[in-house]
Amino acid sequence: MAYTYTNSKGKTYILHGRTRTLKSGKKSTLYFFAKEEKEGSLDSVPAGYEVSESKNGLPVLKKTK
Repeated sequence: MAYTYTNSKGKTYILHGRTRTLKSGKKSTLYFFAKEEKEGSLDSVPAGYEVSESKNGLPVLKKTK
């Protein structure tokens, strides 16, 4: 079951992640929210991150301190 977030406006978003390899050989993961479930949907928020909401209602992941 994919992780979903409902914002203050009542719209539901699904968390996704994509891993890519940089030119240096390191792997980097891009996290994003989408309105529809696509390939790469995640079951939970990654460790060290929390969900926050921007001014216009879009959910974003922020690193916890």
